[in-house]
Amino acid sequence: MIDLDKWQEIFSTIEKNKLRTFLTGFSVAWGIFMLIILLGSGKGLENGVKNQFNSSATNSLWMWSGQTTLAYKGMKPGRNIQMENSDYDMIRNTVQGVEYISPRNYIWQNNTISYKREFGNFDIRTVMPDYGIIEKVQMLKGRFINNYDIEKVRKVVVISIVVKEALFKGEEPIDKYITVSGVPFQVIGVFTDQDNNNNENNRVVYLPISTAQRVFNGGNDVQLISLTTGKATVEESKMMENKILGMMSLKYKFDPKDTRAVQIWNNVEQYEKFMKLFQGIRLFIWIIGIGTIIAGIVGVSNIMMIVVKDRTKEIGIRKALGATPWSVISLVMQESILITGFAGYIGLLLGIGLLELVSKYLPPSDFFRNPEADFTIAVSATILLVFAGAVAGFVPARKAAAVKPVEALRDE
Repeated sequence: MIDLDKWQEIFSTIEKNKLRTFLTGFSVAWGIFMLIILLGSGKGLENGVKNQFNSSATNSLWMWSGQTTLAYKGMKPGRNIQMENSDYDMIRNTVQGVEYISPRNYIWQNNTISYKREFGNFDIRTVMPDYGIIEKVQMLKGRFINNYDIEKVRKVVVISIVVKEALFKGEEPIDKYITVSGVPFQVIGVFTDQDNNNNENNRVVYLPISTAQRVFNGGNDVQLISLTTGKATVEESKMMENKILGMMSLKYKFDPKDTRAVQIWNNVEQYEKFMKLFQGIRLFIWIIGIGTIIAGIVGVSNIMMIVVKDRTKEIGIRKALGATPWSVISLVMQESILITGFAGYIGLLLGIGLLELVSKYLPPSDFFRNPEADFTIAVSATILLVFAGAVAGFVPARKAAAVKPVEALRDE
């Protein structure tokens, strides 16, 4: 049963102290509001950073060759290292834990692509079939390059949705021939990069690397090799990285400590670093937010102490008439929970509302996108409010319950 008299008394007390109650409630609402905004902003930063990894697998290693900077076994620094097709075979067959692997070359000399009277300049990448998985290529029509294309040195091409719209003007591109650097290639697929905001990755065509090396006089040279490490941990990926560098240093005769001869970007390690960074940011935000809420709780506790003092005689009369200590404690705590809960709920709604507006109207960027406070945070904040209200009212309630009727009746 709901004790209406008790609630009428609580609302009557609040009405008598409107300004004091409003200011106290505002401090609680502000604390929750700031907690939600900070957590949502932290999530927006995290989403922005995760978006940077969307264009390729997070469990990938990317390797490219450079120039030696250290002398080694009588050889002077400054030698250019040029990777070859055999490096792809060596890594695939020797390094344990490799899941998918593909070399990649660019064609820089003439990157003009045309169809009938339409033409444009686009990136031309030459790859193996696994590259579609590593780069997270999403096929819209047709298929990606396969092993048969590589083995038979087929003149086929996979184009992006941007290239399709630029050259075909609504015409169906599959099985049509386009000219790539002056050579006809048959279109076998249309793709989009999963990172749709990355215009660079959507202004691309893919050719079989075996075909490109033969048609464009690429020989056996390889500019870059990418691979995925499966479910390898950061430590295991580092072991794979060191294994690859060791093999390459033996083959090309450079110091294994020479970080510029062959360079490896470890996406596994970098992704883990960012995730740990954001764990720290979330913890820091919770500390700041909870600190702000505690300040509001102290305010609620103080106002309840004043309420108890103002109502000392009334509480004494209650106890003289037989009121139990728990009934007095529950009266004070309910008032405290009501003020804290209502004010905190208002702060929660305002915080979530502002995040929704920012998410809707703020254009997504490379470093900040979709700030949000998820359901778990909202539930956690609600539970925190109820607990905070109980804590804020407990001490004043204990003091009220300890009032002796005789002393209370003497109180002026």
